[in-house]
This record gives sequence, structure tokens and C-alpha cells, in this order.
Amino acid sequence: MEIFTDVALLSRFQFALTVAYHFLFVPLSIGLGLILAINETRYYRSRSEEDAAAAQFWVKIFTATFAIGVATGITMEFSFGTNWANYSRFVGDIFGAPLAAEALFAFFLESVFLGVLLFGRNKVSPKFYMVSGWLVWFGSCLSALWILIANSWMQTPAGGVLNADGTEAVITDFFAAAFNPSIFARYTHTVDALLIMGAFCAIAVAGWYLLKGKHTEFAMKTMRIGAVVGIITSCLMIVFAHSSAVVVYEEQPTKLAMMEGMYDSEVPPLYAIGIVDEENQEVLAPFAIPGGTSFLATGTWDTEYPGLNQLAETEKYADMNVDELPVGVVFQSYHIMVAMYGLIMLTSILVLIFTFKGGKIAKMRWLQWLAVLSPIWPFIAIQTGWITAEVGRQPWVVYPSVTGPEGVELLTADGVSVSVSNWELLLTIALFIVVYLILLIGWCRVVGRFIKEGPVNPKAKGQVPMVATVAPGADGAASADNGDAAEAAADETPMPKSFAATEVKAVAEVFDGKDPLPPFAAAEEAKDASAANASTDQEGRE
Repeated sequence: MEIFTDVALLSRFQFALTVAYHFLFVPLSIGLGLILAINETRYYRSRSEEDAAAAQFWVKIFTATFAIGVATGITMEFSFGTNWANYSRFVGDIFGAPLAAEALFAFFLESVFLGVLLFGRNKVSPKFYMVSGWLVWFGSCLSALWILIANSWMQTPAGGVLNADGTEAVITDFFAAAFNPSIFARYTHTVDALLIMGAFCAIAVAGWYLLKGKHTEFAMKTMRIGAVVGIITSCLMIVFAHSSAVVVYEEQPTKLAMMEGMYDSEVPPLYAIGIVDEENQEVLAPFAIPGGTSFLATGTWDTEYPGLNQLAETEKYADMNVDELPVGVVFQSYHIMVAMYGLIMLTSILVLIFTFKGGKIAKMRWLQWLAVLSPIWPFIAIQTGWITAEVGRQPWVVYPSVTGPEGVELLTADGVSVSVSNWELLLTIALFIVVYLILLIGWCRVVGRFIKEGPVNPKAKGQVPMVATVAPGADGAASADNGDAAEAAADETPMPKSFAATEVKAVAEVFDGKDPLPPFAAAEEAKDASAANASTDQEGRE
């Protein structure tokens, strides 16, 4: 079979496999990063133990996802120098800057402040810790920007020229290359989709706890956060998706023709469902809105678009063989993505209404089940959206866009390495499937354990909480409690008064707007002083 002998096709399949797997975790990292930051902000303001437990819960989920996302992302970069060596030679002068910037600025920022979230809870001020949560999320969004700059340049090249011997694209204007014609539309569209994914995962976790009757207070708070983020990002997607469609119309006419199954020039209708008959070059659909696609892209109902056959006759797209184009794949992936968006909007509206309307969702098991299943919609939309974007620019790996520099284009078949054989590709594909399956099972087990355990109060596990909780006593005086007090109560041993007084003073300074040492730095000094007093008393008795 041709699929087992075609090196270019196998290389594409291998890269698609690694990208699709990597993109299981990228949406969760960026999407849940926002949920994490919101929960850290809630805890910073409330200082309640319940919000502390909720924030710590999302830190654990985010960290497990971030770790496996990093590991799977490295694989893709290695493939640039192996399977796609010719492609790397062609775009190396362009790609070097954004990929280096992603590592130096975005990844380091994200990693450093994730370290603060993991190890600095009791070592930095509460405000700095809360800001660290937002910087982790900002770092992940910045990382996505640099990656999408590189990817968007492949779709709409700019800021470069072809060198004298025609073997390499040479950068002439970094800012023109970085801010190429499709970057803003693609970045906003992509990141908004990832935030929708994060919101729906939060909704799913909340729905699961409501079904089980566990952690109901945490579930309702999380459901409200997910509902608000979900409806805002879903509504914004209308604007971002439209701007992305306009860019495709203006810069990538062959992709737009494949998305709508247009073999010949016409005013394209809007299909809800249909099948592309590639042999007869037509779309079989039960119904369509005449001129609907024209209206979405241009605002008019009568704009004629060039078809694939007409585009193939032009000099710019003469390398395209219409009979070999995967029109059916692009058509179906695009329309599945649109259908999933319909389910996303419907779910967002239902969850928002019944979460804030007296909390009725707590008694609606069918809606709780819908919430649990809801991440499927954005996940399918994201994956089919990438299929549309990447398969839709075939047969080019660097697409000859309308405004792109003359000659800056590269066919996919010319981008693969000549030294990689089909058997090597088949072997590595099999190994990737096995290893990735093991990693996926491990990730599911770890995250599943976190979800099963739930947002555990640190004091319930005998841990030191993030800050002491101050509550007014019966006589109007403040009383302090912390992990040591919990242990003391368990042992029926009173907590030293000096320790309690020091803790109250430290926390009072925090709420007065001062910036002392973290409360538990003072607490540790009090514990040392208490131990010294106890030692002196013991020596006196002896």
C-alpha cells in the first residue's frame, strides 16, 4: 500500500500524531492556568481555608498537565531536524528567532513562577504568590504566541526573501515576519479556544462532584467560575472566528475552496452538513444557505470565490493537483468544528443559567452529566480546527499566500529528509504510539487521583496551611489557628501562648497592608523560642 511506502505521507502522519497528542495538554495548560489564577486571587482576597484548598487543587492538576505537555513538545522540535531536515534548512533563518524567544522568554517565565507555586507557598508574601499564579498563565499565553508566530509564518509568509540560489528563505524584517498577516487572527482564535477548553474542564470537575455529592461547596464555586469564563470566551469566539475566516479568504484562497468543497468558481453557499464527492467534484448536502459563506467572509451575499480548478490554472498555484487534494477531509473537519461550536454555546448558556438561577444545577442530574461530558466539544473543535488549518494548506508546507514574498514557498514533498526511510518512520510511529499511550495512562491515573481526593483542607491532612486564620473570640480578642495548633489539639497539648500571639501579630500586619516576613517565618521564630523555654524549664526541674 502507498501509505506504507510514501515517506512524505508517513512523515506528515508522524508529525500529526505528535502534534495532536501534544495538543491534548496545551489546551489544558493554558485553559486551566486561567482557572488556577482566578482561584489564587479568590484565596488571596478571602484567606479562607476552603479557597486555599481549591487553589492548591488546581495547582496540582496544572502541574501534572504542564509536565507532560513539555515532554511531548520537545519531540516535535526534534523532528524538525530529522524527518523535516530540508524544511528546516529552508525556514531556519526565519524560525530561529521565534523558537529561541519562546524558550528564553516564555518557557522560563512560566517555569520559574510555577516553581514559586509549588515550593514558595510559605516562603513568599501572599500577594507575590497570587501574582505568580497570573504570571504562570501569562507565560503559557506568551509561549503560545511565539509558537503561533512560527506557524502563522508558514501560512502567510512575510518579512523575508528567497536567497540567490532559491534554497532558503532569508529574514529581512523581523517585525514583519513576526506580525505577519495571519498572526493576530490565529492567535486570538487559538488562545480563546484553549480558554474555552479550560473553562469546560472546570465545569466537568464541578459536575462530577455534584453527581457524587462530594465537595459540593467547591463544586458550586468552580461551576460559577467555569460558567462565567465559558460564556465570555464562547461569545468572543464569534468575533475571533470571523476575523480568522476573513484572513483565509484574503490570503489562502485554495484553503477556503477546500473548506467549502468548491471545485469551480461560485458564490459559495453555507452548508451545515454534507459529503464531498471528489470523483464528480461536487458537494452532496440536504440543504444549504445560498451565499451564506460569502456573507460570513465579506459581509455580502453575492461575492464569487475562485474554485480549485480555476486556481490551479494560475501561475501562483500551478503546483497544485486538484485530483490529489484532500478536499473531503478539510470539508468535514471544518464543518465538525463549526458544529462543536454550536454545542459549546448551548452548553455554556445552560450551565450559566442554571448555575446562577438559585443554583438549580445542583439538583439537575442530566445537566450535571452534560457538564461532565462537555470538554469533549471544545476538544473535538480544537483538533478538527488544526486539521482544517494544516491539511487545508496542502500541498505546501510553506504556503504561497496572496501577499507573501515572491518565491517564498515550499512543497511538502520537498520538505522531508531524503535520508529517512519508510521503515524508520513506521518503527518510530509504532514506538510513539506505545510510549504516548503509557504516558496518557500515567497522566490519567495521577490526575484521576487528584480529582478523587478533591480539594483537601491542608489542616485535615496535618499540613501547615498557607496562612493562619484569624477569627474573633467570644471576648472580642483574636484567636489564631495553624497546622501546629491542629497537631497540638490532636495530642491534647496546648499550643504555646507565645506562638499564638506571634502568629496573630504577623497575620494582623498582613491585613493592615504591611509587608512583613511571611507569617510562618515569625511563627518558626516563636516555635524556637517556645522550645528554648521548655528546655530551660526542664533543666530547672532537673
